Amino acid sequence: MNFIFLGPPGVGKGTQAKLLANEYKLNHIATGDLLREAVKKNTPLGKQIKEIMSRGKLVPDGLVFSLVKERLTFSDSANGFILDGFPRNIYQARKLEEHLKENKKVNCVIYFQVPKEEIVRRLSARRICGDCQKNYNLITQPPKREGTCDNCGGKLIYRLDDHPETIKERLKVYQKETTLLIAYYQRQGILKKVDGQGKIEQVFTLLKEILEYCKYGD
Repeated sequence: MNFIFLGPPGVGKGTQAKLLANEYKLNHIATGDLLREAVKKNTPLGKQIKEIMSRGKLVPDGLVFSLVKERLTFSDSANGFILDGFPRNIYQARKLEEHLKENKKVNCVIYFQVPKEEIVRRLSARRICGDCQKNYNLITQPPKREGTCDNCGGKLIYRLDDHPETIKERLKVYQKETTLLIAYYQRQGILKKVDGQGKIEQVFTLLKEILEYCKYGD
């Protein structure tokens, strides 16, 4: 079974992807993780990505697809995969289809829906350790001691990207990018919308029901 998880930052798709991947032994492929890993390893592709990101630019579709395409060749994708954060637009979706058409297909696209106000509340509560880069959330995963990293004792930072006004602008960009993509998958009959406001366990139960439906139908 192969899934795509769509939704802006803060809807909980990463958390649910990890749970579902663990439950069904699927390969969870998060675009953000791939980009960071390539930069960390200082690969030729990683060097290009680092230079682009250092200028505050978006990584081009072709480079992102190259990373995803390579990751899909790993043996841990044999049982299926969950793409988290990819595709972001029609171009990426079509490139993915061209790559998969010979032996695989996307069974279901899950679109996580959460009101903008709730997304802003969740994301503006994020903090990151300035030393070890461990992430926290004051709502769902607060540190044991306010302002201090549990892992290394470093100071927690409130990033500019996590300020409410910045988040709202990012959401506008995301919505503009993905509106056509959502309609694209709706026309194919494989899009399922999920309310991401419930408790983690509730959303996960719903996702498992969708998975069984995609496998066996009515």
